[in-house]
Amino acid sequence: MSKPVVAIVGRPNVGKSTLFNVLAGERISIVQDTPGVTRDRIYADVSWLNYNFTLIDTGGIEPESGDIILSQMREQAQIAIDTANVIVFITDVRQGLVDADEKVADMLRRSKKPILLVINKVDNFEKFMPDVYEFYNLGIGDPIPVSAASKLGIGDLLDEITKHFTKDMLEEAEDERPRIAIVGKPNVGKSSLINRLCGNNRLIVSEIAGTTRDAVDTDIRYNGKDYVFIDTAGLRRKSKIKEEIERYSIIRAVTAVERADVVILMIDGTEGVTEQDAKIAGIAHERGKGILIAVNKWDAVTKDDKTIYRHTEKIRQILSFMSYAEILFISAKTGQRVGKIFEMIDMVIENNSMRVATGVLNEIMAEAVAMQQPPTDKGKRLRLYYITQAAVKPPTFVIFVNDKQLMHFSYTRYLENRIRDAFGFRGTSLKFIIRERKEDSK
Repeated sequence: MSKPVVAIVGRPNVGKSTLFNVLAGERISIVQDTPGVTRDRIYADVSWLNYNFTLIDTGGIEPESGDIILSQMREQAQIAIDTANVIVFITDVRQGLVDADEKVADMLRRSKKPILLVINKVDNFEKFMPDVYEFYNLGIGDPIPVSAASKLGIGDLLDEITKHFTKDMLEEAEDERPRIAIVGKPNVGKSSLINRLCGNNRLIVSEIAGTTRDAVDTDIRYNGKDYVFIDTAGLRRKSKIKEEIERYSIIRAVTAVERADVVILMIDGTEGVTEQDAKIAGIAHERGKGILIAVNKWDAVTKDDKTIYRHTEKIRQILSFMSYAEILFISAKTGQRVGKIFEMIDMVIENNSMRVATGVLNEIMAEAVAMQQPPTDKGKRLRLYYITQAAVKPPTFVIFVNDKQLMHFSYTRYLENRIRDAFGFRGTSLKFIIRERKEDSK
């Protein structure tokens, strides 16, 4: 099952972030927020009725004076158009229809994507409806009045969004080929790696950061097996200009990661791992994808007998939340160790899809409990009754206990380590769900 992508587009100060937070926040029972490694909330997984979709906060589009700002506005709007299945264009009823709204609408109108025109800050429908009708002049459909701050009209808006979800968006064609997304900052060699893997210049390679604008699929056959590689635009550092171009690179990475079975995070070996890398890695980690870290440009690194050890320690330190990820030191330029990537991909896919018998899991848990007693609180001890595997991609385990509050994350991590000791699960995260069961129902 594929997830449609819905992008919120609009000028600053029209309530765009408020609407995003309302749709992504826990106060609405119909949605579930996806926390990110980065503190900036850029995307969220939303559920409405029987539909699931990814909501993207695209940041404010502000057409100020000056050709540079206008060109950046057009670029950002175009990225939202290219990435999203449905576009939510939000305006402000109190400010009324302004010239900047018409400029944005003009760009959106040329796309073939469904566009929903949302008029925000309509706190009183009877009072503001005459002002809402003014927005018909944009020529992009019926205005939808809402108040994000007061949570008015949100259900109607979600109904309108899901009406535009087609069968093609919700279902991918049956394709058994593994999909591998290559993500990372600009100019780390993502396109060069794909060109090396497929043996020709399939993608444009340039020293200019950000040459790749969109996600590009490349079919590669290796040892009689077919793979699909997804190249993505790099994650940029925050610019000094007002617009945060970095957000749009993350948007592309989110959509690429969503489609992938395995994510290859490329790191520049000459620069080392950075917090920017952690943001992209966090997206793949949260999505439960198989992960391989490729440290590129290894041929350009001055080395001694401890260089790999130092680099590995630094990566493990900054990406401590995904200590399970495999690390490979490569050079896309010379081909050094590039051939091992397919071997690692196959291993990660196998582990991400691995199932463990319930009986074996309970033996491991019983042994772990015997070796380290569960925690207690105010004289009450945690009791673990049963463990079973509920899903794969990622491997998901359900543990039944007497009191969920006593199940500290450190003890869950302890059990995870015991399971990894027994079965490895290299390259994939493990998910644990704690269920409470009364002692008399054991």
